[in-house]
Amino acid sequence: MRPALLIARKELASFFDSPLAYLVITAFLAVSGFFTWWFGTDVFMRGQADLGTFFQVANWSLFILIPALTMRTLAEERKSGTLDLLLTRRPSPQQVANGKFIACLALIALTLLCTLPYYITVAQLGRVDHGAVLCGYLGLLLMAAFYIALGIFASSLTANQVSAYVLALSGMAIFHFGASVLAANFTGTAGQVFRFIGTGSHFESIGRGVIDSRDLVYFATFTCAWLLLTGRRLAKPSVGRA
Repeated sequence: MRPALLIARKELASFFDSPLAYLVITAFLAVSGFFTWWFGTDVFMRGQADLGTFFQVANWSLFILIPALTMRTLAEERKSGTLDLLLTRRPSPQQVANGKFIACLALIALTLLCTLPYYITVAQLGRVDHGAVLCGYLGLLLMAAFYIALGIFASSLTANQVSAYVLALSGMAIFHFGASVLAANFTGTAGQVFRFIGTGSHFESIGRGVIDSRDLVYFATFTCAWLLLTGRRLAKPSVGRA
Protein backbone atom coordinates (compact mmCIF):
# COMPACT_ATOMS: atom_id res chain seq x y z
CA MET A 1 0.00 0.00 0.00
CA ARG A 2 2.88 2.37 0.77
CA PRO A 3 4.21 2.41 -2.84
CA ALA A 4 0.72 3.28 -4.08
CA LEU A 5 0.49 6.17 -1.63
CA LEU A 6 3.92 7.45 -2.67
CA ILE A 7 2.85 7.37 -6.32
CA ALA A 8 -0.41 9.12 -5.38
CA ARG A 9 1.47 11.88 -3.56
CA LYS A 10 3.81 12.41 -6.51
CA GLU A 11 0.91 12.42 -8.98
CA LEU A 12 -1.11 14.86 -6.87
CA ALA A 13 1.90 17.17 -6.64
CA SER A 14 2.27 17.04 -10.44
CA PHE A 15 -1.37 18.12 -10.79
CA PHE A 16 -0.67 21.29 -8.81
CA ASP A 17 2.69 21.91 -10.49
CA SER A 18 0.75 22.34 -13.73
CA PRO A 19 -2.43 24.33 -14.42
CA LEU A 20 -4.50 21.11 -14.58
CA ALA A 21 -5.65 20.99 -10.95
CA TYR A 22 -6.54 24.68 -10.91
CA LEU A 23 -8.41 24.39 -14.20
CA VAL A 24 -10.41 21.39 -12.98
CA ILE A 25 -11.36 23.08 -9.70
CA THR A 26 -12.14 26.46 -11.31
CA ALA A 27 -14.17 24.97 -14.17
CA PHE A 28 -16.19 22.78 -11.81
CA LEU A 29 -16.93 25.62 -9.38
CA ALA A 30 -17.79 28.03 -12.20
CA VAL A 31 -20.24 25.69 -13.94
CA SER A 32 -21.84 24.27 -10.80
CA GLY A 33 -22.07 27.69 -9.14
CA PHE A 34 -23.64 29.31 -12.20
CA PHE A 35 -26.42 26.76 -12.53
CA THR A 36 -26.93 26.33 -8.78
CA TRP A 37 -27.35 30.02 -7.96
CA TRP A 38 -28.06 32.04 -11.11
CA PHE A 39 -29.54 30.17 -14.03
CA GLY A 40 -32.35 27.76 -14.91
CA THR A 41 -33.72 25.79 -11.97
CA ASP A 42 -31.42 27.50 -9.48
CA VAL A 43 -31.96 27.43 -5.71
CA PHE A 44 -34.01 30.65 -5.69
CA MET A 45 -36.25 29.65 -8.60
CA ARG A 46 -36.90 26.24 -7.03
CA GLY A 47 -37.83 27.93 -3.77
CA GLN A 48 -36.48 24.95 -1.85
CA ALA A 49 -33.56 24.76 0.54
CA ASP A 50 -31.80 21.87 -1.13
CA LEU A 51 -28.88 21.19 -3.44
CA GLY A 52 -30.75 19.08 -5.97
CA THR A 53 -29.72 21.36 -8.86
CA PHE A 54 -26.08 21.31 -7.77
CA PHE A 55 -25.93 17.51 -7.67
CA GLN A 56 -27.45 17.20 -11.14
CA VAL A 57 -25.05 19.78 -12.60
CA ALA A 58 -22.09 18.26 -10.75
CA ASN A 59 -23.05 14.88 -12.15
CA TRP A 60 -22.65 16.15 -15.73
CA SER A 61 -19.65 18.35 -14.95
CA LEU A 62 -17.67 15.39 -13.61
CA PHE A 63 -18.66 13.42 -16.69
CA ILE A 64 -16.77 15.99 -18.82
CA LEU A 65 -13.91 16.84 -16.45
CA ILE A 66 -12.80 13.41 -15.26
CA PRO A 67 -11.61 12.19 -18.69
CA ALA A 68 -9.54 15.40 -18.95
CA LEU A 69 -8.02 14.61 -15.56
CA THR A 70 -7.26 10.95 -16.21
CA MET A 71 -6.13 11.13 -19.85
CA ARG A 72 -2.57 12.05 -18.89
CA THR A 73 -2.10 9.65 -15.97
CA LEU A 74 -0.54 6.81 -17.98
CA ALA A 75 -0.64 7.97 -21.60
CA GLU A 76 1.77 10.82 -20.92
CA GLU A 77 4.20 8.57 -19.05
CA ARG A 78 4.11 6.02 -21.84
CA LYS A 79 4.78 8.71 -24.44
CA SER A 80 7.72 10.15 -22.47
CA GLY A 81 9.13 6.70 -21.70
CA THR A 82 8.89 7.09 -17.93
CA LEU A 83 6.23 4.39 -17.62
CA ASP A 84 8.73 1.64 -18.44
CA LEU A 85 11.15 3.06 -15.87
CA LEU A 86 8.41 3.23 -13.23
CA LEU A 87 7.29 -0.36 -13.86
CA THR A 88 10.84 -1.71 -13.54
CA ARG A 89 11.18 -0.26 -10.05
CA ARG A 90 9.68 -1.41 -6.78
CA PRO A 91 5.95 -0.66 -7.34
CA SER A 92 3.92 -3.43 -8.94
CA PRO A 93 1.71 -2.59 -11.95
CA GLN A 94 -1.36 -2.78 -9.70
CA GLN A 95 0.20 -0.37 -7.20
CA VAL A 96 0.91 2.07 -10.02
CA ALA A 97 -2.74 1.90 -11.11
CA ASN A 98 -3.96 2.29 -7.52
CA GLY A 99 -1.64 5.23 -6.87
CA LYS A 100 -2.86 7.10 -9.95
CA PHE A 101 -6.45 6.39 -8.89
CA ILE A 102 -5.94 7.68 -5.34
CA ALA A 103 -4.39 10.92 -6.62
CA CYS A 104 -7.25 11.63 -9.04
CA LEU A 105 -9.91 10.79 -6.46
CA ALA A 106 -8.19 13.02 -3.89
CA LEU A 107 -8.29 15.94 -6.34
CA ILE A 108 -12.00 15.38 -7.03
CA ALA A 109 -12.67 15.14 -3.28
CA LEU A 110 -10.84 18.44 -2.78
CA THR A 111 -12.91 19.98 -5.58
CA LEU A 112 -16.14 18.86 -3.92
CA LEU A 113 -14.85 20.15 -0.58
CA CYS A 114 -14.62 23.59 -2.16
CA THR A 115 -18.41 23.52 -2.66
CA LEU A 116 -19.19 23.24 1.05
CA PRO A 117 -20.04 26.99 1.13
CA TYR A 118 -23.01 26.06 -1.10
CA TYR A 119 -24.21 23.69 1.60
CA ILE A 120 -23.68 26.23 4.37
CA THR A 121 -25.50 28.96 2.43
CA VAL A 122 -28.49 26.76 1.61
CA ALA A 123 -28.70 25.71 5.26
CA GLN A 124 -29.10 29.41 6.15
CA LEU A 125 -31.97 29.81 3.68
CA GLY A 126 -34.26 27.16 5.13
CA ARG A 127 -34.62 23.71 6.60
CA VAL A 128 -32.25 21.34 4.83
CA ASP A 129 -32.39 17.56 4.70
CA HIS A 130 -28.80 17.11 5.83
CA GLY A 131 -28.91 13.36 5.26
CA ALA A 132 -29.90 13.81 1.61
CA VAL A 133 -27.13 16.38 1.08
CA LEU A 134 -24.48 14.13 2.60
CA CYS A 135 -25.74 11.21 0.51
CA GLY A 136 -25.58 13.42 -2.57
CA TYR A 137 -21.91 14.11 -1.92
CA LEU A 138 -21.33 10.40 -1.28
CA GLY A 139 -23.00 9.59 -4.60
CA LEU A 140 -20.75 12.06 -6.43
CA LEU A 141 -17.63 10.54 -4.85
CA LEU A 142 -18.69 6.99 -5.71
CA MET A 143 -19.53 7.93 -9.27
CA ALA A 144 -16.26 9.85 -9.58
CA ALA A 145 -14.34 6.79 -8.35
CA PHE A 146 -16.06 4.65 -10.99
CA TYR A 147 -15.26 7.09 -13.80
CA ILE A 148 -11.69 7.74 -12.64
CA ALA A 149 -10.93 4.01 -12.65
CA LEU A 150 -12.43 3.73 -16.15
CA GLY A 151 -10.48 6.80 -17.32
CA ILE A 152 -7.17 5.44 -16.01
CA PHE A 153 -7.82 2.17 -17.81
CA ALA A 154 -8.46 4.13 -21.03
CA SER A 155 -5.19 6.02 -20.46
CA SER A 156 -3.34 2.71 -20.13
CA LEU A 157 -4.40 1.69 -23.64
CA THR A 158 -2.67 4.45 -25.57
CA ALA A 159 0.24 6.90 -25.57
CA ASN A 160 -1.96 9.68 -27.00
CA GLN A 161 -3.77 11.86 -24.47
CA VAL A 162 -6.50 12.89 -26.90
CA SER A 163 -7.20 9.25 -27.71
CA ALA A 164 -7.29 8.48 -23.98
CA TYR A 165 -9.82 11.29 -23.47
CA VAL A 166 -12.05 10.06 -26.30
CA LEU A 167 -11.87 6.45 -25.11
CA ALA A 168 -12.69 7.43 -21.53
CA LEU A 169 -15.52 9.75 -22.54
CA SER A 170 -17.00 7.11 -24.86
CA GLY A 171 -16.84 4.43 -22.18
CA MET A 172 -18.36 6.74 -19.60
CA ALA A 173 -21.13 7.73 -22.02
CA ILE A 174 -22.22 4.09 -22.22
CA PHE A 175 -22.74 3.97 -18.47
CA HIS A 176 -23.81 7.60 -18.00
CA PHE A 177 -26.77 7.68 -20.40
CA GLY A 178 -26.35 4.93 -22.99
CA ALA A 179 -27.56 2.21 -20.65
CA SER A 180 -30.54 4.36 -19.59
CA VAL A 181 -31.55 4.87 -23.22
CA LEU A 182 -31.40 1.14 -23.84
CA ALA A 183 -33.33 0.42 -20.64
CA ALA A 184 -36.12 2.71 -21.83
CA ASN A 185 -36.39 0.74 -25.07
CA PHE A 186 -36.39 -2.73 -23.56
CA THR A 187 -38.79 -4.43 -21.20
CA GLY A 188 -38.49 -7.35 -18.83
CA THR A 189 -35.12 -8.76 -17.86
CA ALA A 190 -33.18 -6.92 -20.57
CA GLY A 191 -34.57 -3.57 -19.42
CA GLN A 192 -33.69 -4.33 -15.80
CA VAL A 193 -30.15 -5.33 -16.75
CA PHE A 194 -29.53 -2.13 -18.72
CA ARG A 195 -31.06 -0.07 -15.92
CA PHE A 196 -28.73 -1.73 -13.41
CA ILE A 197 -25.66 -1.16 -15.60
CA GLY A 198 -26.31 2.59 -15.92
CA THR A 199 -24.88 4.89 -13.26
CA GLY A 200 -27.92 7.16 -13.33
CA SER A 201 -30.33 5.01 -11.32
CA HIS A 202 -27.70 4.24 -8.67
CA PHE A 203 -26.64 7.88 -8.33
CA GLU A 204 -30.25 9.07 -8.08
CA SER A 205 -31.02 6.41 -5.47
CA ILE A 206 -28.18 7.55 -3.24
CA GLY A 207 -29.00 11.22 -3.94
CA ARG A 208 -32.47 10.70 -2.49
CA GLY A 209 -30.84 9.79 0.80
CA VAL A 210 -31.29 6.05 0.39
CA ILE A 211 -28.17 4.01 1.12
CA ASP A 212 -28.84 0.73 -0.64
CA SER A 213 -26.19 -1.99 -0.47
CA ARG A 214 -26.86 -2.79 -4.14
CA ASP A 215 -25.75 0.71 -5.14
CA LEU A 216 -22.61 0.48 -3.01
CA VAL A 217 -21.77 -2.94 -4.43
CA TYR A 218 -22.35 -1.64 -7.97
CA PHE A 219 -19.89 1.25 -7.65
CA ALA A 220 -17.33 -0.78 -5.70
CA THR A 221 -17.45 -3.68 -8.17
CA PHE A 222 -17.02 -1.61 -11.31
CA THR A 223 -14.33 0.61 -9.75
CA CYS A 224 -12.29 -2.40 -8.64
CA ALA A 225 -12.84 -4.12 -11.99
CA TRP A 226 -11.44 -1.19 -13.99
CA LEU A 227 -8.46 -0.90 -11.64
CA LEU A 228 -7.72 -4.62 -11.93
CA LEU A 229 -7.94 -4.41 -15.71
CA THR A 230 -5.51 -1.49 -15.64
CA GLY A 231 -3.09 -3.48 -13.48
CA ARG A 232 -3.27 -6.41 -15.87
CA ARG A 233 -2.76 -4.11 -18.84
CA LEU A 234 0.36 -2.59 -17.26
CA ALA A 235 1.68 -6.05 -16.37
CA LYS A 236 1.82 -7.06 -20.03
CA PRO A 237 5.41 -7.10 -21.36
CA SER A 238 4.38 -5.15 -24.44
CA VAL A 239 2.77 -2.29 -22.50
CA GLY A 240 5.68 0.04 -23.00
CA ARG A 241 5.61 -0.45 -26.76
CA ALA A 242 1.82 -0.04 -27.17
